[in-house]
Amino acid sequence: MDIPEYLPDILLTAVMVISTIFLILRFWQDITIAIAAALMMLALGGLFLSLQIKVRNLEKNVITRERMLRSNLEEISGRMNQKYDQTAAHLDELVSEISKRAYK
Repeated sequence: MDIPEYLPDILLTAVMVISTIFLILRFWQDITIAIAAALMMLALGGLFLSLQIKVRNLEKNVITRERMLRSNLEEISGRMNQKYDQTAAHLDELVSEISKRAYK
């Protein structure tokens, strides 16, 4: 996991937790509610981070598969061109042989 990629999300999660603590402390003056709300916001931020990591992994997998498919398609295209050229050359030989026989 590359921390610099996820640093903005981590900072936003920290801001969300801190602001939740201040909001709850300001309204109710009860530390238990403040800690529970902070843990809830921390869990929510963690879920967002987890979701983002999974999405990035999916993107990387899709890009890898796309590259693999592209290279396989290029290889298949090359093979098909080679077979087409061989078949065309073989047909040219057959036509020339038949035309030689026809003229004799």
